Amino acid sequence: MSAPLDAAPATDPTARHDGLPRKTASAAGVDPDAVIGFLDDVEQAGLDLHGFMLFRDGAVAAEGWRWPYAAHRPRNLHSVAKSFTASAIGLAVREGLLRLDAPVIGFFPEFAEEARQPGLEAMTVEHLLTMSVGHESETSGAVWRGIKTSWVREFFKIPLAYAPGERFVYTSAASYMLSAILTRLTGQTMHDYLKPRLFEPLGIAGEAWDVGPDGVNPGGNGLVATTADLLKLGILHLQDGAWQGRQVLPPDWVRAATRAQGPSAGYGYQWWVYDDATYAGIGKFVQMVRVYPEHGAVLAVIGAMKGSSRLVPHMNAHFPAAFGVSNPDAAKDARLAARLAAWQHEDAAAPWKAPFQAGQTPAQLRRLRFTATDNAQGITGIELDLSAEGCRFTLTDADGPHSIVAGWDRWIEGVTDMPGRDLHHGYHIPDCVVVARAAWLDERRLHMTWILPETAFRDTVLCEFEGDTLRYTRTVNINSGALGYDTVVARADQPA
Repeated sequence: MSAPLDAAPATDPTARHDGLPRKTASAAGVDPDAVIGFLDDVEQAGLDLHGFMLFRDGAVAAEGWRWPYAAHRPRNLHSVAKSFTASAIGLAVREGLLRLDAPVIGFFPEFAEEARQPGLEAMTVEHLLTMSVGHESETSGAVWRGIKTSWVREFFKIPLAYAPGERFVYTSAASYMLSAILTRLTGQTMHDYLKPRLFEPLGIAGEAWDVGPDGVNPGGNGLVATTADLLKLGILHLQDGAWQGRQVLPPDWVRAATRAQGPSAGYGYQWWVYDDATYAGIGKFVQMVRVYPEHGAVLAVIGAMKGSSRLVPHMNAHFPAAFGVSNPDAAKDARLAARLAAWQHEDAAAPWKAPFQAGQTPAQLRRLRFTATDNAQGITGIELDLSAEGCRFTLTDADGPHSIVAGWDRWIEGVTDMPGRDLHHGYHIPDCVVVARAAWLDERRLHMTWILPETAFRDTVLCEFEGDTLRYTRTVNINSGALGYDTVVARADQPA
């Protein structure tokens, strides 16, 4: 077991705003070449890794973010929120607010009518924790986000296909109910409950959590925090709930949550459990924190991948084999530092961009306005304001105009409320950070890339001009549903 985490001294030049101390990889007992090998394998496999942090021997041993992703940017952690939810339930148990064998319906007597189906009276808090509520299939957060009425009521209306405790079926609905129970007991959202008990002790600040129609945090998703915050959750569990001399979580709860529970050998209390004694919190598109208790290490990653099963084999190929280096090696550390520094150059975005070519701006820079024909997106108008610096693209729908500015041959960072819920796992993100670039592929085709660096999403837009007609097509790199909208046809208000 490596050294426990202590607060970084205020004068420690290796400490960053996250409060975590730093060491070189080899000084922390990590082989720098193994970390490089992991990054090489992931890249060669075509996996979209946005960033990572590796903790060992009481300090961050390696970290990096591919531009435009960065340490300071918050991230939608998706289902890693479930592991934070488990921590809240553990704290509530310690405070005597609830028992794991308490019937779920007992917290919501007003929904007794919806809960009349046989078996529901046997469903307990522990069944929620272990994803064994008896449902036949998953209810994802994307489904919940489309429901404007009470999600608690909707939960009790879902038919039971199995007796509670009989079968593992992963579902965000169970995590939502854990959050709803906590709010019912405390009068606080889970976020507000955790603020003084978990977030503040760990130095987590700037986090945010969605709120559903019941005034309840979703529990299973919707939490936004930094990569370091994700890492801290893993470190806290590595240290049996202790943080800088304070027992934040009960150690017996940490041990119970991170070992197999219920009918699944691979799941504990909102944590995934592996055969090699490691465990992980995993979110959609691979936002992930994995804890290696036997090696005193934690690995946090953010990315845009179609399931952790694609990344885990590459993790396993290099970790924990990378741990246990006994002698610092400055040359190896320098190689790793150079590799990670290269990630922060704009060229790191090269695999994602179209063949942008300098000088391919239209001969006549002007504003183009189009009225959209009927379309499923509800778009009524499209406007392109072309200048020497770039293109301001504006889409208008029933909610008004939404704009993104994209630079010619350079990336421009801004903030947008551009709609895109159906391409973004059911999320509409107001005040969303966007990094955008544009280029003319030829005189009639304008291409734009919109990177949303606080999410897994990267949108590609193609505007094709023919006479007074515009064809607007938008696709996304990854999603739980459709990867693109149907092309929208629009007519120029004045000939293009």
